[in-house]
Amino acid sequence: MKTFFVCWMLLGLTVGVRAQTEIVRTITGIVTDHSTNSPLPGVTVVAKGTNRGVATDAKGYYSIGVPKDTVSLVFRLVGYRTQEIAIGKRQSINVTLSPDGQALKEVVVTGYKVAQKRSITGSVGPINSRPSPYYRPPNPSTESYKAIEETGFQDVRRQPVTTFSADVDRASYSNIRRMLNNAKRPPKDAVRLEEMINYFSYQYPQPTGEAPVSITTELAESPWNPGLQLLRIGLQARRVANDRLPPANLVFLIDVSGSMSDENKLPLVQASLNLLVDQLRPIDRVAIVVYAGAAGLVLPPTPGNQPQRIKDAINQLHAGGSTAGGAGIELAYKVAHDNLVEKGNNRVILATDGDFNVGISGDGELQRLIEQERKKGVSLSVLGFGMGNLKDANLETLADKGNGNYAYIDNLPEARKVFITEFGGTLFTVAKDVKLQLEFNPVYVQAYRLLGYENRRLNNEDFKDDRKDAGDLGAGHSVTAIYELIPAGMTSPYLPKRDSLKYQTLVETKASGQSGELLTLKVRYKQPTDSVSRQLEHSVQRQAVTLDRASADFRFATAVAEFGLLLGESTFKGSAQYGQVVKLAKGSLNGDSEGYRSEFVRMVKTAAGLSSVSITDDEDK
Repeated sequence: MKTFFVCWMLLGLTVGVRAQTEIVRTITGIVTDHSTNSPLPGVTVVAKGTNRGVATDAKGYYSIGVPKDTVSLVFRLVGYRTQEIAIGKRQSINVTLSPDGQALKEVVVTGYKVAQKRSITGSVGPINSRPSPYYRPPNPSTESYKAIEETGFQDVRRQPVTTFSADVDRASYSNIRRMLNNAKRPPKDAVRLEEMINYFSYQYPQPTGEAPVSITTELAESPWNPGLQLLRIGLQARRVANDRLPPANLVFLIDVSGSMSDENKLPLVQASLNLLVDQLRPIDRVAIVVYAGAAGLVLPPTPGNQPQRIKDAINQLHAGGSTAGGAGIELAYKVAHDNLVEKGNNRVILATDGDFNVGISGDGELQRLIEQERKKGVSLSVLGFGMGNLKDANLETLADKGNGNYAYIDNLPEARKVFITEFGGTLFTVAKDVKLQLEFNPVYVQAYRLLGYENRRLNNEDFKDDRKDAGDLGAGHSVTAIYELIPAGMTSPYLPKRDSLKYQTLVETKASGQSGELLTLKVRYKQPTDSVSRQLEHSVQRQAVTLDRASADFRFATAVAEFGLLLGESTFKGSAQYGQVVKLAKGSLNGDSEGYRSEFVRMVKTAAGLSSVSITDDEDK
């Protein structure tokens, strides 16, 4: 009995579970700017004397559960005076914050104008040259990113076919936003063009008929390489109402090692997962596994109609110890299999900064484990947090092998986007192993280049090979890809320079010239429970429009791509300029109800300022 008691105490210390703090009531409210009366996103609200804290959302709203003995709430935002408000018997507390006098004396030289720091704010998170509320300087930084080897233009006469896997990850964009928020230009290897473009939603039509995806294409001129053309390809997965999603068997795998102690790590993990818990239904189940030195189960599978029990288990965690990441994953998978739901959504959700250093840490061993579990019906989604030691490449690879999503959460509004706005797509797959293959007509196209997707390229023979893994599409998710094309007969410095072939010639049939078809697009996918793929086919005609006649979605996606070319220092950026990005984006803000597109414009201006680039008044209109 004594041995059992000691082991139990050690396990409690290892997994970092704090003594339960009883939550007696919830306080809500809105935080606004004293001068403008506008809502303030990103304000940290903390129950004084506890580790319980939340951040206001895009509308300045907060909701926080407070323990019995809490007497006041503390409100903090960079550039504003901190306020401590007594709670009393109130259930709702609205607060106005006044700008800090000293902060107002400082200015940001943005490159397009000089502005007070407090004026450069976004609708879903602060855009300041000073740190965000979640910022803690890394000391020293050990962040790592996989090198991106940009793909050049391919000669259609020699390589008319191109194949790649769908990708719905968005982590690169929010990670870049985090760096720009803190006045830091992102390293070029952190810039994944496809994830930047796919961060935004576009108005693609819903699928009709049996297929779970629809196909949309659009062709227009390139703004940064005059004479070249841009082809936008959009796949839209069928939306499914949350109440029609299959039962979920979720295992939260939470890193509580010492590296997760910063405010923008474990505390933000806790706030983010609390949002997810609010979306659960009675038919859903959640378990929690943590790891730090060793791994432990801190919450057995619990139904979604017991949200407070789940939240209490989340909120009692604290960080400390080394990182037994491999042991944690193994335990999480065991819990998932022990409670497997037939035809349900069985998924492990890993929340970490990616710093695996104890246990199964070899890339090959971890990847093989995750691939095996994927084949047994358990997916893996990965949430990256924090800065300073973010292992971006590790996290992206784990999610890819686990047929899950990889998201980087830099603030609570981003968590809300992932777990509320995109809840179905984050957790439920409607089409798996989605592959795209294009065949270009050499009569109209000399060369082509896919923007981004460097780590998603496939061999052409992989397209019909159902054993070859590819990306999955969740309910309501969309995938956007952009190709840059060099039209036939045009001279371009980007054309591949090769000797002519001696023995092979291209026979251009009369039919290929008369069809008017620029290319044929094929899409293969599997139904979630199938092992055999199905194919869709779509032809694209050669008529391109001028950019000003293209759809607003096309122009905005083009602006995001151009911004990525600048941040990534692309060899093919041509005449790309920050001012042109701003002008394009500001002219295509249609349907920006959540403010993400407007926030993008402010990010571009911040990046221009960090690069000492001026944006003219005409470009900023």
